[in-house]
Amino acid sequence: MFELEAEAFHDFDKRLSELRKCLNVTGIKEQIAELEGKMAVQGFWDDPESAQKVVQQLKALRGVVLAPDELHNEIEDALVLVEMAAEEEDASVTAEIELLKANLEKKLGRLELNTLFMDPRDGKPALVSIHPGAGGTESCDWADMLYRMLTRFCEIREFECEVLEYQEAEEAGLKSATIRVSGPYAYGTMKSEAGVHRLVRISPFDAAKRRHTSFSAVEVLTEVDEDIQIEIREEDLKMDVFRSSGKGGQKVNKTSSAVRLTHLPTGIVTACQIERSQHRNRTVALQMIKSKLYDIELRKQEAELNAQRADHQDVAWGSQIRSYVLQPYQLIKDHRTGTETGNVQRVLDGELDIFVESYLKWNLERKSRN
Repeated sequence: MFELEAEAFHDFDKRLSELRKCLNVTGIKEQIAELEGKMAVQGFWDDPESAQKVVQQLKALRGVVLAPDELHNEIEDALVLVEMAAEEEDASVTAEIELLKANLEKKLGRLELNTLFMDPRDGKPALVSIHPGAGGTESCDWADMLYRMLTRFCEIREFECEVLEYQEAEEAGLKSATIRVSGPYAYGTMKSEAGVHRLVRISPFDAAKRRHTSFSAVEVLTEVDEDIQIEIREEDLKMDVFRSSGKGGQKVNKTSSAVRLTHLPTGIVTACQIERSQHRNRTVALQMIKSKLYDIELRKQEAELNAQRADHQDVAWGSQIRSYVLQPYQLIKDHRTGTETGNVQRVLDGELDIFVESYLKWNLERKSRN
């Protein structure tokens, strides 16, 4: 009676065993032991900033190992339940077993997705910036909707999300916002959102209730390690200070501690207002400039390679990656992968898994073809 269920759970366990090899769980456990050894050394906490990075790295590695271990235990518990039900011929637990099977299938699929993170940068924290396009209040409001969608997605994924900058627009929405996202495969997960997002809806700001199209851009950068040398001369930087405000400024004082840095040779502008210290905000803003310069250099290298590929499709910053149509019908479609859904509200509430997963698979196939 329960043979098929038992077979399904045994199949889950086999898939999990293969997955552990792909994720190099054994090697990661060795890295964890090495980091724990560093933490046990006397004087480890003398440099708090360096120590915190080790702690964050350790947490991320433990997250990679913990999930397969927990899933293995859940599969074993499910098999015990199936065996007990088979022995007692208890059909009352059939619904419970089916629910267990569905949940385990979903968790296993999520872990298998982790094997698609092939870029060495995928495991690093991500700096996610949101900017409204042309269109005034409409675009600013759409940018704020994207901010809400992405931060809710981070909550669902249990990523740590730190607001580095949030500048409110005059009437509604935001002028710009930057968040730092950390957790297992943070950059690898968030990079699917980089590009221009298009919204079509009946404008709440139009008395005539006409349909409007708005654009907002999302930029996703990997945080640069300190061991990567990026030279920035002090004379190439312009610093402005301003008062903290908005979502990013609620936890700090209202003095002029917020910092805006401009890199004069490139015109890159970054800002940080989350810290109480002006010096600390400047350090974070400078780190963001380094991340942008690093990303520019990587894109140049990639462009040189892609110039020789006939089937190259540009999906870089400034390209339209996804459309969100709320009127006259409801549909969200990713123009890179073709993935679409009519469940608009769930996506705007942060349910982005369908687009993240399809992007990772599409990106891997694209790279394998090239």
